[in-house]
Amino acid sequence: MSVPAAIPADDALPGPSKARQMLLRRLADVVCLPASRVNAFERAVTGDLLVDLLRQASVEERRRVAVRLAPLAELPDSLARLLLRDEPSVAAPLIEQCASLTDVDLIGCVRDAGIEHRLLIAERRGLSEVVTEALLSFGEEAVVEAVLKNASARLAQAAIEGVVAISRQSRGLCAPLLKRPELRPSGAYVMFWWCGAEERRVILQRFAVSREVLQDSVEDLFALVAAEGWSDPVTRKALQFIERRQRNRAAIEKSPYSGLEAAVAAAAKGMTRELVGEIGYLSGVKPLTSAKIMGDMGGEPLAILCKATGLSRLDLQCLWQGLRRPEVTADGEVHPDWERVQVTYEMLAVDRAQTVLRYWNWSLSSALTPALLQAIREGDEDLIDEYSAPERAAMLALADNFGR
Repeated sequence: MSVPAAIPADDALPGPSKARQMLLRRLADVVCLPASRVNAFERAVTGDLLVDLLRQASVEERRRVAVRLAPLAELPDSLARLLLRDEPSVAAPLIEQCASLTDVDLIGCVRDAGIEHRLLIAERRGLSEVVTEALLSFGEEAVVEAVLKNASARLAQAAIEGVVAISRQSRGLCAPLLKRPELRPSGAYVMFWWCGAEERRVILQRFAVSREVLQDSVEDLFALVAAEGWSDPVTRKALQFIERRQRNRAAIEKSPYSGLEAAVAAAAKGMTRELVGEIGYLSGVKPLTSAKIMGDMGGEPLAILCKATGLSRLDLQCLWQGLRRPEVTADGEVHPDWERVQVTYEMLAVDRAQTVLRYWNWSLSSALTPALLQAIREGDEDLIDEYSAPERAAMLALADNFGR
C-alpha cells in the first residue's frame, strides 16, 4: 500500500506549478456543482480554500476562475468579495454575466473598487435604484453618463435631481438625461438654463404641459378665495400658478408705463436696469426671473416670456433689438439665433408657455428640492450692489451679460 507524500512546510514550497493550476480548476469545479451534489456549507468551505489560492494566483488564472464562476446561481460570498474587487479584467465576467450578484455585492464593489469597476457596473442590466444611487454619488461624469444610457437601469428621483445639478458643469449629460423616463418637469425646467439649443427644444416639446385640467378642477375656488380676501398664502400661491392670467394688473396701476407693450416699446430703444425690473413686474414675474430671461444668450426664454404674457411677434422683436441681439448675419441672412427664437415663439401655446414661466418664477418653489434650488441659484449669491436682494441679483445678472 502506497503512503501519501509528506506535505512540506510553507517555507519549503516551490513557486506556482501545474499542480496549483489543476487544484484551482478542481476547486472551481466543486464550487460549481449543483445543490444535489454539494450543500451550502461544503460550497462555502471550498470557496474559502479557493480564495486562499487565488490570492497567490496570476491575473490570467484569476480571470479564468471568474469566467468559470460567472454562470453560477449561488456564489460564495468570500469569492464574490475577492473577485469583484480584483483587476477589471478579472471582475468583468462576474459584473457582466453573474445574475446571482446582489445589490450588496454591487454596492460594495462600487465603494471599494475604482472607476473602471464602476463603469462596468453602470452598464450591467437591471440595476436597481440603490445601486445607481451609489454609482452616481461619486459624481464621475463618465459613470453618470453610462448609467443614464443604460435603459434597463432604474433611477430614484433624488438621484435624477442630483444629476440635474451635476449637468450644470457637465453639460454633456443634458442629452442623455433628457431621455430618462424618470425626469420630471421641475428638473427639466431648471436644466433648461444651461442646455444647448437642441436640448431646449426637446424640453419645451416634452415638458411644456398644459394646465387646462387643473384650471377646470379649481375654477369655482377663485371666487371663494377672493371672498376670503386671499388670506391663505398657501392657497394663493397654488392658485396663482394655476390661473390663466399672467400679467400683474396691480403693477400696471403703479407703473410709469401704460402697460406691458409700452414698456417693451421703450426697451426697443435700449434696455436698462429699470426696464428689466419693470417688464418683470408687469409680466407677473420676479426681478431675478426677468433678469435671467433678458440675460440668457440663447434667447428662447425671451420668446417664452412674450408668448406667456400675450405679447406679439413685433413686441418680441422690440425686446430682441433692445437687448442688441443680431437679426441678420453679415451675408444678409436671418441670424440663426433670431430664427430659433421666432420658432420657439410659434411652437408654444400660451398656456404651456405660462407653465414654464411660472416654474421659473418659483411659483412652485416648495416642490423644488434643495438640489434643484442650489443648481438654479448657483452664482446668484455673488451678485451684490445697492439694490434689495432680488433686485440686485436681477440687475447685476443683466449688467454682467451686457458687459460680456
